[in-house]
Amino acid sequence: MKTKIKKSEEKKVKELCSDKDCPFHGELKTRGRSFQGTVTRKRERRITIELERMVYIRKYERYAKFKTKIHARLPKCMEKEIFLGDLVKVDECRPLSKIIHFVLTKKIKGNGEEKK
Repeated sequence: MKTKIKKSEEKKVKELCSDKDCPFHGELKTRGRSFQGTVTRKRERRITIELERMVYIRKYERYAKFKTKIHARLPKCMEKEIFLGDLVKVDECRPLSKIIHFVLTKKIKGNGEEKK
């Protein structure tokens, strides 16, 4: 009985999300590295996240902060949940375009607000 319930739930969700590049309901597989960062820009099918990292500089024997921007695919089923300033997790996938090599997989913390 449990498998029948799961299959029926999956069918309902697949009807809502018809995105083929969705890691949950489509055919896109994730692999490799994953990052956590805050959403800085949100577009129709893409988000830009920014993450800070500490790098040790041997010459000065100190650490320096560097920011990295990553463009990630925003699945249709998560469009209404994600806002600017949210902390999200992205995973690596096959290249989807010239700059998009990651896909959004999880919303960790919702600090952002909806843009009106």
